Amino acid sequence: MAVIGIVLLAAIVFVPQFWVRSIIAHHGKDRPDFPGTGGELARHLLDELDLSHVKVETTELGDHYDSEAKAVRLLPAHHDGRSVSAVAIAAHEVSHALQDGRGEKMLALRHRLAVLAITTDKIASVILIGAPILAALLRTPAAFLACLGLGVGMLAIRAIVHLVTLPVEFDASFGKALPILRRGKYLNERDMPAARHVLRAAAFTYLAGALISLFNLARWIRVLR
Repeated sequence: MAVIGIVLLAAIVFVPQFWVRSIIAHHGKDRPDFPGTGGELARHLLDELDLSHVKVETTELGDHYDSEAKAVRLLPAHHDGRSVSAVAIAAHEVSHALQDGRGEKMLALRHRLAVLAITTDKIASVILIGAPILAALLRTPAAFLACLGLGVGMLAIRAIVHLVTLPVEFDASFGKALPILRRGKYLNERDMPAARHVLRAAAFTYLAGALISLFNLARWIRVLR
């Protein structure tokens, strides 16, 4: 059973990540026929959407939109590259800026929960590590179970963050980025299926995190039972 659990966890962690990376790499070949880079497209789209105050920057920490700094950040390959992946990912991250600019509730909820989860994750770790010590000192199983229950409850916030993130990501990819690319004719029709694949991969970026959170939560709930 332990071996099966390890294999299952490895699949949960690595398969979605491998799939996302392979899709983005497959469509990441430079296209000299494209008129601009991903970074240039992001800047153009932000200006077109009246989001000129949002910066476009390079990063080594993964493509993302920083709602506090008001910045779309792209990996160098996507900021400076001319590929379907660069174009699609730039449009995806700009779509998060658009969600923020419109004050969309799901993005705001995700941000608030993510900030809260940073704190609750730390507290949960301390509680779960300290539960056996507390139980030994108090000499009662009830204290151990109470600590576990509190720790699991706090871990649930991280799982909720990931679950809230998924619809936000799908909206950015298919509710906004894909229509923007099609409407503006930033890609020709023969490239749109590839862009759709990349946008699907971008939306699923957080799937591994969501699955890991749910797996950990289920494991601790099983301990409580």
